[in-house]
Formats: sequence, C-alpha cells, structure tokens
Amino acid sequence: MRRAMLTPANDPFYAPPSGYENSPPGTVLRTRPVPNKLAAFATFPQNMANAWQILYRSTDALGNPEATVTTVMQPHNGDPSKLLSYQTAEDSAYSACAPSYVLQTGSGLGGLVTQAELLLMDAALGQGWYVSTPDYEGPKSAFTAGIQAGQATLDSIRAVLATTNVTNVHANASVALWGYSGGALASGWAAELQPTYAPDLKLLGAAMGGTPSELNATLNAINKGVFAGIAPAGIVGLCNVYPDLMNYILQNIIPSKKDQFFKAGSQCLAADALTYAFQDIFSYFTNPNILQGEVAVNVLEINKMGKYVPKIPLYMYHSLNDEIVPFNPTQALVTKYCSEGASIEFVKDIASEHGILAVTGAGDALLWLQARFNGTPAKTGCSSRTTLSSALDPGALPVFGKVIFELLADLLGQPIGPGSLA
Repeated sequence: MRRAMLTPANDPFYAPPSGYENSPPGTVLRTRPVPNKLAAFATFPQNMANAWQILYRSTDALGNPEATVTTVMQPHNGDPSKLLSYQTAEDSAYSACAPSYVLQTGSGLGGLVTQAELLLMDAALGQGWYVSTPDYEGPKSAFTAGIQAGQATLDSIRAVLATTNVTNVHANASVALWGYSGGALASGWAAELQPTYAPDLKLLGAAMGGTPSELNATLNAINKGVFAGIAPAGIVGLCNVYPDLMNYILQNIIPSKKDQFFKAGSQCLAADALTYAFQDIFSYFTNPNILQGEVAVNVLEINKMGKYVPKIPLYMYHSLNDEIVPFNPTQALVTKYCSEGASIEFVKDIASEHGILAVTGAGDALLWLQARFNGTPAKTGCSSRTTLSSALDPGALPVFGKVIFELLADLLGQPIGPGSLA
C-alpha cells in the first residue's frame, strides 16, 4: 500500500536523532524500506528485489556535522559483494528534488532528470550490482558545493557498507562510482577527497561524464540560453551553505527581482529551465559583474576541481561540443590530474552534445565499470581518444542495444537483475 508522500523537509525520517553530531562520519542513524516503490518518471514502478533508505551522518562544506539520506537498491539475483555508488544530476537547490524523494512512485515529475537516470541505475542493477544513490547535496540542498557533494558521497558508501544486517551488502564489498554532469561533480569530488577524507574506503574507480570542473565556465556558457536556469539554482545552492555568499548576493540583487531569482530555491531542474530560459541571469543584480567580486571569486575557487589528485583510476567522457559544461576546463583538469600522477582513460565525443552523451556514453562507461568489478586492473597512467560517437564504439554498441532493450522491459515491470530476461 502506498504511503502518503512527505517531502524531506516534512518527513521525520530525515531529522537526525539528538547527539548524532558526536558519531563519526558515515555512521548509520536510521534505516527503513523505501516508503513507496521506486519508479521511472515517478510513474512506472520498478521490479527490484528490495530498496531501502539510510539516514547517515556526514559533514557539510564548512566542516559542520549534518545528516543526509542514501537510497540502496537490490536487484533480483544480486551480488552483495559489488556496490555501485551512482550520483544523479539533481542540479537543484530544493530539498524536494533529492533522489530519495523524486525516485518514488507518486512524487510528480519535478525531478525529471533524476527520474530518467533511474534507467541508468537499472542498467547497473542488471549487472547484478547493488546500487546506492545519495542525496549528496545534503539537507540544505547545496547544489554545486563540491566539498559537500564529495564528502556526502563518501559517507554514503561508508554507511551502506555498515548495513549488512539490513541490505546484505558485504562490509568489504567492491565499490565503484558513476555520475554524469552534476553527478560527475559529486563523483569527481568524492574521488579527489577520498585519500584525505575517507582513506578507509577502498574504491575500484569512478566513471564520470560531462564533468563540471569549473563552475564559472558553466555559469557563463549557459547564460541567456535554454539552460540558463541552472545558474540561479547553482548560485542559490552555494548560498545555502556559504553565509558570506548569501549576504553578498542579497546586497547586490535588485530588490524587485529578488523573489523571482530565489524561486530557484523552491523548484527542481525542469521548472528552473522553464522559469529562466534565455534570460540574462546577471540582469538580476545591480552589478552585472557579480561573480567577479571577492566573495564570489573565493567561493567559486573553493569549488573548483583539481586541488587534490584522485588516487583511484578514472574513466572520463565529454562532448567536444558540450553547450552546458564547456570542454576546455575539463581537458585542463585531465591534464592537471595526469601531470600529478592520476590514471585516466579520457574519451572525447564529436557527434554529441551534453544531454545526448549522457545516454550514448553509458555503454562504454558500463563496460569500464564491468571490467573493474570483474577484477581487471585499470590501465596505469593516462590515455585519451576521440570518437565520432561513443554509442558506435565496437564494444559499446552491443551493450548499448542490450541496455535499451532491457530498459523497455524494466518500464513494463520486468524483474530487474541478471538473468531476468529470457
């Protein structure tokens, strides 16, 4: 029976117990079965073996204790020794856009992009892997706050590995990460922070596509375009965790436009896209060079990737013609990582743009993750190649076709897991 839908802000499950601050990061605070079935587009219930929510202790971008939630999915015929942490492109500064909420039946279509990504999670479940997808923005919905996202992702893995008695996931399970766009931001920051924040975690590697390594580049690329709405959401998300930035924005915003700008803090990505399409986001401020002020520059610099070097192998893929996350900063990040000893396979895609590569790049990403879970060591050092389309790569093409076929079956209620299709 379906339970009444409570948003995270109104659901007591999300409120941490008193004294939780004294527990170490990654501590499990509370668990429950997902209240309502997980569903693609909040409409097509997915036939998984089980799904749970875990409230766990983490650390925000300023070093303060916080509690957030991850959703753990068990496939039919699943292998509890393999766990994929999948970070979604939530790309919103509103808590009701969190994956733990929008992936449930009846949550509405506000979190449309995250709901579509459930089908990529299904592809991972189809391999027999358990999948965990964290609310890595935390309770303040700190969209684009990289340290927040990385730490919450790492702590979600710690928490899942501590729930063997609930989820059956082995405490020493093999773990890998995957994310695209906003999900790559979280995955990339987790990879960067793991050696210092979570050296106890042993990770096989991370697959990251359309990685927004430099927020300023993305904000300028999308301004006045179809996806201009990501900019106010990103700025509000940073304001949610950096009080100095909030004060700075409030001092410089045109009073009559304040409510419209901060509307991005109460809706999800699809609504933001409609609200702000083709607008000049800088026209909301008395100073059109708002991002060049000292406070803004400092916060954007803090949230620029590349300050730490991932010790785990990375598979990165990016469209050369990406209109949302410009290619050049990501190429610069790869070059920096490689010069400092990272191991990266970097694929540059010619024929795609940002949204298309999320789909067409999935086959190669799955193949790379399969190899890691199967025990094949990743290549040491760095390599790069350019392809017309990742979907047409010889190895990826059959995987891509199989994934599409299985996803259609998943939408129709086919059991999700290895061996589920005749």
